Amino acid sequence: MRSRSTPSRESDTVGRPASFHGRIPGKPDTPPKLRRPESHPELLRRRGAVAGNPISPENSSQRLTKLLLNVTVQRSLGPVHVVMSPESTVADLIKAALEVYVKEGMRPLLTQTDPLGFELHYSQFSLESLNSKEKLVDLGSRNFFLCPKASSVNNTCSNEATKASKSPFPSLIKFMDFLP
Repeated sequence: MRSRSTPSRESDTVGRPASFHGRIPGKPDTPPKLRRPESHPELLRRRGAVAGNPISPENSSQRLTKLLLNVTVQRSLGPVHVVMSPESTVADLIKAALEVYVKEGMRPLLTQTDPLGFELHYSQFSLESLNSKEKLVDLGSRNFFLCPKASSVNNTCSNEATKASKSPFPSLIKFMDFLP
């Protein structure tokens, strides 16, 4: 029986086993070498790029053909995903987003689905709506917020948020909107 005071080959000077500190006795303390993935430069050449010069919009003849856009409708739980051509306009996006929203049966149900009654914003915190004739490719974003147009001063998107926050039971009112 060994005493704790005499170090052995398998333990360090304190008397604890070497494996306690993550070292295996008899093995060097160098970490194992990590295997690196192999690179295949011919993958780039198959797509039409020159070796060492990856494909980018500046040096390729490929054009952007479709955009995946996320449109959050006011008071809804999540965004509507719409795939559209980059040459489409904001008015086309509003119409497509409303069609998808109604088709999927998202809540809360809309009282009107006329695209002319809605305006598109960059976010719910943006007060200025986007021009309906502007092309999607020129907007610089793929996430948008859709709300009804202001028929009066009390119906704007920003005033709707203020009105909901002043309510004594805002979470209860929001929950009631989603009931059938």
